[in-house]
Amino acid sequence: MSRWSHVEQAPADPILGVSVAFNADTSDKKINLGIGAYRDETGKPWVLTCVKAAEKKICDDLSAGAINMEYLPVQGYQPFLDTTSSVILGKDSPIIKDKKIAVVQTLSGTGALRVAAEFISMYNPGVTVYCSDPTWGNHHAIFKKAGLVTKTYRYLTKTMGLDIDGMLADLEAAPEGSVFVLHTVAHNPSGVDPSEEQWKKIADVVEKKKAIPIFDTAYQGYASGDLDKDAFSVRYFAHERGMELMVTQSYSKNFGLYGERIGALNIVVKDADSAVKIRSQLNGITRPMISNPPLHGARLVATVISNPDLYAQWDSELKIMANRITSMRTALVDALKKIDCPTPNPQFTSWDHITSQIGMFAYTGLQAKHVEVLQEKYHIYCTKNGRFSMAGVNPNCVDYLAEAMKDALATKGPSDL
Repeated sequence: MSRWSHVEQAPADPILGVSVAFNADTSDKKINLGIGAYRDETGKPWVLTCVKAAEKKICDDLSAGAINMEYLPVQGYQPFLDTTSSVILGKDSPIIKDKKIAVVQTLSGTGALRVAAEFISMYNPGVTVYCSDPTWGNHHAIFKKAGLVTKTYRYLTKTMGLDIDGMLADLEAAPEGSVFVLHTVAHNPSGVDPSEEQWKKIADVVEKKKAIPIFDTAYQGYASGDLDKDAFSVRYFAHERGMELMVTQSYSKNFGLYGERIGALNIVVKDADSAVKIRSQLNGITRPMISNPPLHGARLVATVISNPDLYAQWDSELKIMANRITSMRTALVDALKKIDCPTPNPQFTSWDHITSQIGMFAYTGLQAKHVEVLQEKYHIYCTKNGRFSMAGVNPNCVDYLAEAMKDALATKGPSDL
């Protein structure tokens, strides 16, 4: 008998488990609305043209002996570090010019959050971390792994709008110095974002409570197609309000580099001296965790961002992805209206909450009982909370999806109030 025989089977990941079930399904009608990865109009993954061009340049440089595959420093690939902060803060950011920022390369956004959690645990032990309800399924687990306590703040109304009053009240009630995890843009899982005026009210509370804001940035540029517009919240807090804050960055969605695990953690502070010390401690966290980050994805991103032509190509391809997702939201709502599909429950006056949301996901208002019908009868896979990855919707399947949603509501009845 193994000495590890007492180890119990871990539960399946609620998001990744959807893809496992999808892959095991042999139906030619199956649709994967679970995992958050972009698909084109034919349902296929898309490698961006700018990424292919960067890949070719890197291969040419390798063949010429101009670059190599040596280990990176603990903090990461310097050309990447020299450019990544400008994507979120802007090329003319005084924070970057004055070196009031500590930045390290991470294993995508998840790794950035994990490093941030360890740093907070080291220098603010006992602090409570507040996440929106709902939030990305991994948020609580990441901070708990660092020994931190997590709680939630209200975020959604029953009709999938932003509960700004509830959110502000819960943040106001948090102890001074708490950590507030905020979604920079395209809130996951709901797609419901604060307006610019609402962000200003949130900033008032953050400032009043002397809180530590962490902006989790997974969809910049992918949400609206505009990198600057999608960065409003971070730039307002950092530049207009002069707050110290943390920003995680992922290049999975907006570059399509899902498997490269490329991201960054930025910590904005009041002075350059503090930034130097903080980065040394972030390196100290990274070293025993992963030793040093991977090279290839960082090279790809840095090559695109630093080349004006490739950057312009990236910008145009972001718009293509964002516009396709927006068009599929409209197409789904139109299809639901066309067949007189009832809303999730009587509190909803229409399906327009799907088109008012933004980014990768639609929070439909369907519940686990409806998802069961979608999966078992129609081979449509999504998370049990009714979150659809809109990237999985295309013109060939949107009518089928709408009919399935109507049948699920007719079979199981409306969502619980």
